[in-house]
Amino acid sequence: MIEAVNVVKRFDGFAALNQFNMHVPDGSVYGLIGPNGAGKSTIIRHLTGIYRPDSGEVTIDGSPVYENNDIKKRIGYIADEVFFFPQATTADMARFYKGIYPRFDSARFEKLKAAFEISADQPIRKLSRGQQKQSAFWTVLAMHPEILILDEPVDGLDPVMRRQIWSLLLDQVAAEGTTILVSSHNLRELEDVCDHVGIIQKGSMMLERDLTELQDQIVKIQVVLPEEADVPVDLPLVHESSSGNLKELIFRCDRETALDRFKMLSPAYLEAVPLSLEEIFIHELGGAGYGVENILL
Repeated sequence: MIEAVNVVKRFDGFAALNQFNMHVPDGSVYGLIGPNGAGKSTIIRHLTGIYRPDSGEVTIDGSPVYENNDIKKRIGYIADEVFFFPQATTADMARFYKGIYPRFDSARFEKLKAAFEISADQPIRKLSRGQQKQSAFWTVLAMHPEILILDEPVDGLDPVMRRQIWSLLLDQVAAEGTTILVSSHNLRELEDVCDHVGIIQKGSMMLERDLTELQDQIVKIQVVLPEEADVPVDLPLVHESSSGNLKELIFRCDRETALDRFKMLSPAYLEAVPLSLEEIFIHELGGAGYGVENILL
């Protein structure tokens, strides 16, 4: 398990991480989401052993990550900006990683050639941003990593290659039980692949849940009420909007509780609509002072 416990990291007095806690179960695909500047890249640099916490602990299977080569050999990492040596080709980087990662599989590297649209002998610096991401995935997947940490991993890739990459990653999870932590602003994509999610804001973990459980605990109700009926005050209301007689209400409760309460009011129309991860993200942050406002009004 990946764990961060009460992690604090300051830069020139600014707390980039403030009593940060995170728990990533083995074999999960964990989506780390939050607004710009929330601390996502900072915690990723702790998880990969680049930063040492000022206080608190960052561990994998109970062992500290910082300056721990045995742990680092188990981790594959793809940053938003891909790392490569200035004159290196993908084949050169594969040879470099083979000397570092004991599980690097040259046969798998050759087999993966068919999945990517680049040549292993092309200088990486001459490739487009999306092609450089392909090069990084090609070498990292050949490592058989036990843990994959990905920061905006498919940014710059076309839709077909994005689907190819996610297919390869999920195959890796299914075949080898790989744990994947991915930070991305593409919440629609994360919703399709993640089974756990953590929402970070202002350097602290706001919430982390199994994604299905999280979606079960917040519900959107669309309803047309009789004129004499009011919205039940005993339901925890998160957001309310109206279009004519149709009310759209978001409650922090399960679907059945909300529906049962509204059925008592004999509505002309009633439907419970699942919230997307993006909607949950917006409304959770709205409750923490990040509400979306119409500045033109």
